Amino acid sequence: MPMSRRDLIASLGLGSAAMLLPRAALAAYPDRPVRLIVPFAPGGNADIVGRLVGDQMSKALGQPVVVENRGGAGGGIGAEFVARAAPDGYTLFVGSNGPLTVNPFVQAKLAYDPLKDFAPVALTSYVPHAIIVNNNMPAKTLQELITLSKKQGITMATSGVGSATHMTLERFKAATGANITHVPYKSGGALMPDLMGGSVQSAMTEFSTALPLHKGGKAHIVAIALAKRSALAPEISTFIESGVKGFTAQSFIGVLAPAGTPPAIIDRLQKAIAGALKGGTAPDKLRGMGSEIATPEQMTAAGFAAFIRTDYENMREAAKLAGLKPK
Repeated sequence: MPMSRRDLIASLGLGSAAMLLPRAALAAYPDRPVRLIVPFAPGGNADIVGRLVGDQMSKALGQPVVVENRGGAGGGIGAEFVARAAPDGYTLFVGSNGPLTVNPFVQAKLAYDPLKDFAPVALTSYVPHAIIVNNNMPAKTLQELITLSKKQGITMATSGVGSATHMTLERFKAATGANITHVPYKSGGALMPDLMGGSVQSAMTEFSTALPLHKGGKAHIVAIALAKRSALAPEISTFIESGVKGFTAQSFIGVLAPAGTPPAIIDRLQKAIAGALKGGTAPDKLRGMGSEIATPEQMTAAGFAAFIRTDYENMREAAKLAGLKPK
C-alpha cells in the first residue's frame, strides 16, 4: 500500500508539514480563497458562527473565506473531508461537540480520529446548556427540581440519544442523584412545543433555544451551566451556585485545520480569528444569540486543544453513565 503524505510526515518524525512546503508558499499564504467546512446543514449554530467568523477572517487574511456545508453522520462526513484534505491552510473545519467529542462514543467506525487528525486553531464561542421547566412545574429552582425528582421522578427532554445535551443530562444525574427519565427528541427546537404543552416536564437544552421562552414567560429556566451568570439573563443562577460543584456544560464551536498544517499558517489563522472576535459585528451578534465568546486563552491553538481534550473526557464518562456503546 502506498504511503500517504501524512504517514510520510509521521515516519520522518516531522512535527508539521512545513518542511514539505516551499518557503515562498508559506510567505504568500493565503494567495487564494480559504474553504471553511461546516459539517451540518445551513441555518444551524455551527453554520451561523462559521459565516460570521469567516466573513471577519476574510478581511484579516485578504482572501475570501468561503463557507461550504457538508452535512451528514452527525458531522462525520465534513470532519472526514477536512481530515483528509491537504494540510496547507486552505481547507478548514468548523468543529463542534458532535464530530469532535461525541461521535467517538456513539459511532463504531469513525473514518477520522478527532484527537489526531486535526490541528486546533481557535475556539470561537460556546452556548451553555440550561435546564428549563414548564410553567406547571412547582419547582422553580434547581435544588427544588432535584428534590422533587427524588420524591416522584420527573421527565426531561434532550435533543436526542447521544446528543451533547443528553451527555450533559447524564453527568447531571450522576452529580446530583436526581431521578430523571430521559425523553429524546430530534432537536432542541422540536421538544419546545411539548415542554410548553406539558407533555414533558423539563428539558436540558442549549441556552439560546431556551432563552426566548424564558423571556416570554412561556417556560422557566432554573439554572445555566456556566461558570458565572449570563449577562443576557443575570437573574438565572448557575448550576454551581445552585450546589452542583464545578458543573459546566456547553455546545462549542471552533476552527481546526488538518493535522500537519504548518505552525506559521496556524498562527496566521489564529490571529485572524482572534481579531474577528475582538471587534466588529461578530461578537455582538454571537452574544445576541446566547453564545459566550471564548476567552483569549481558549482562542489559542493550545488552549483550544486543552478544551477539546477536557470535553472529550467528559463525553467518555457521560457515555458510560448512559450505557451508550458505539454502533
